[in-house]
Amino acid sequence: MIRKEIKKDFDMAECSVRNILDRFGDKWSLMVIDLLREGKLRYSELDNKIESISQKMLTVTLKSLETDGLISRKVYPQIPPRVEYTLTELGQTLLPAIDMLKKWAADSMPAILAARSKMATPSAP
Repeated sequence: MIRKEIKKDFDMAECSVRNILDRFGDKWSLMVIDLLREGKLRYSELDNKIESISQKMLTVTLKSLETDGLISRKVYPQIPPRVEYTLTELGQTLLPAIDMLKKWAADSMPAILAARSKMATPSAP
């Protein structure tokens, strides 16, 4: 009985946090959002600022963030084509959470690295 109640309370398919983490848990989405806090950026500027991202992955990430309403894409009718990306109001509401996550990561990194090192060291028999 308790197990069914727990399962009902934590139904991961309907969990909004899981949905968000599935969407932004990749290594590029939060980076793009964080870079766009600076203001409008063109595709090439994002590509230059994000080390080692492929063009395909950047395109997929931008489309995903646009689909979720976190960034907007503006195409200027000129030659050569110019496209700029900006954070939407919804995207801006994510910045404080990103700031907290960055602070936690910076504060916790020494402990995380120590734990990794401890786990990587073979224990004596």
